Amino acid sequence: PGRGCFCFGGQVEVETRVENGDARDVICRVAQKLVPDVLVMGSHGYGPIKRAFLGSVSNHCAQNVKCPVLIVKRPKSSKNN
Repeated sequence: PGRGCFCFGGQVEVETRVENGDARDVICRVAQKLVPDVLVMGSHGYGPIKRAFLGSVSNHCAQNVKCPVLIVKRPKSSKNN
């Protein structure tokens, strides 16, 4: 089951896709193809050391796609859920 989208007036179109490959490359490629109004991404919220080793998919996409990117962080209270 997917997560819901709450929007005013029902004017938000959401598309969910499943693709194979490196997340950074795939997300940037699909965003270039679809030309969305905005790309909404989640963030794990890793600290600077983990981020240096693992990289940040959301930061990579924010730097490389041509549309606006909204990065949503998980509330601290829900990290253990």
